[in-house]
Amino acid sequence: MSKQLLFSVTKDDCVFETFRSGGKGGQHQNKTESGVRCRHPESGAVGECRNHREQSRNKAEAFKRMANTIEFQMWRRRKARECLEKIEFDRKLDQMVEDAMKEENLRIEYGPFDNLTKYDD
Repeated sequence: MSKQLLFSVTKDDCVFETFRSGGKGGQHQNKTESGVRCRHPESGAVGECRNHREQSRNKAEAFKRMANTIEFQMWRRRKARECLEKIEFDRKLDQMVEDAMKEENLRIEYGPFDNLTKYDD
């Protein structure tokens, strides 16, 4: 069976907030908003990082931390289960339609369209 991507989570699915880190680092940390908090609204998971001087590195680290939280992992499992159930349902539905067409229990007719009326608002 080939691998199939069920869903993906990217930075576009998250809300990023920046803040002043404070703590060690002196004036630089107190002036710049290098700390980053990453929230994933669907799961409620939050990751935060203020270790690096660069906001971009903190952003990447905050995303990783958010993805490793228990809340996100539980949401990921639920989402994967939902996707697999939908795929299985679609397969069963396709098989039912194909079986019905083979047995000629299903007939599609395209009839005359002259009896259609036009509705005016």
